[in-house]
Amino acid sequence: MTEETETRAEGVAGIRDVVSIRLPAASAYLSVLRTATAGLAARLDFTLDEIEDLRIAVDEACAMLLSEAVPGTDLTAEFELTGQEMQVRVEVTTVGSSAPKRDDFAWMVLTALADDVDAVTDSPDRMAIVLRKRRGAAQNAAGPA
Repeated sequence: MTEETETRAEGVAGIRDVVSIRLPAASAYLSVLRTATAGLAARLDFTLDEIEDLRIAVDEACAMLLSEAVPGTDLTAEFELTGQEMQVRVEVTTVGSSAPKRDDFAWMVLTALADDVDAVTDSPDRMAIVLRKRRGAAQNAAGPA
């Protein structure tokens, strides 16, 4: 596993941290990704419920991608932390697969747990799922108590 951390100034909005992780595209390594997800979300002061939602969403996204991944290749994950939001992009090499089905149960789980979800196919042999989670988004949507 390799890990790269990159920090860049982003105007007056503050600092943007980017953490990239590459690991074998095999379910045995997903616990490493779940742990990294939780640790990075804790850095942004996400609540325990938000952290758990994000861990489950990342795990579900990876499970969807691993079913399409070419054996022996890598899964890459990029975590972008900006203020009160985390964006996670998980990506695998595929054999000309189309985007994940948006009408199946796994996709419904993703959209329930993350604030924004998108599937990206930048090239015919790559597939990615991008998740965004904002701290306190559920409270903000519910309005003041």
